[in-house]
Amino acid sequence: MDQLAAIVLCGGESRRMGRPKAWLPLGDETLLGRVVRLAGEAAREVIVVAATGQDLPELPPQTKIVRDLVAQSGPLEGLRSGLRAVDPQLRAAFVTGVDYPFIDPRVIALLAARLAEHDVALPSVGGRLQPLVAVYARALLPRIESLLAQGERRLLALAEAATVAIVAEDDLRRVDPELACVVNVNNPAAYESARQRLSQWPPSGDNADGELAH
Repeated sequence: MDQLAAIVLCGGESRRMGRPKAWLPLGDETLLGRVVRLAGEAAREVIVVAATGQDLPELPPQTKIVRDLVAQSGPLEGLRSGLRAVDPQLRAAFVTGVDYPFIDPRVIALLAARLAEHDVALPSVGGRLQPLVAVYARALLPRIESLLAQGERRLLALAEAATVAIVAEDDLRRVDPELACVVNVNNPAAYESARQRLSQWPPSGDNADGELAH
């Protein structure tokens, strides 16, 4: 999409996983490589936000890599670092984490379309908002700076202080029937489940039309 960037947050400590999530193999890719590839199918540029000194697997040469300005300050800090790196010509960014291996370019397109004049386009699944499968306007940067100065770390705190377009679960299912886009791989059991899910898809994870299979 012409006006959209994508930001992948990967600077967390991976405590529940027990090893760096970015490097986990998934199919013939690393977990980070897969998320970057899928996000790149729906965005003009992809920005990876990593911790200072964090080693990353090989990524496409056009990927922008930035580092958290303040170490271990949560996803809101990662969003600030990422939005600062977005091309000023782009209005908004899809934001996700390294541990969302089934993000779907069609879902990203839906969220971008719903943003309209809002600050955030945010899915609701099972009654829970999904701040790491969402689109955020670049214009939120001053508000993010203010929240961080108050000691806030949560992405949902930003949603509470912004105009939000909620994308209903039924709307999400029209493009992602299994809601795979919100599957979060944050521990060994979830990782094994993701590997099994991927093994049931075509080898690339994509169908002949270049869309994710479900």
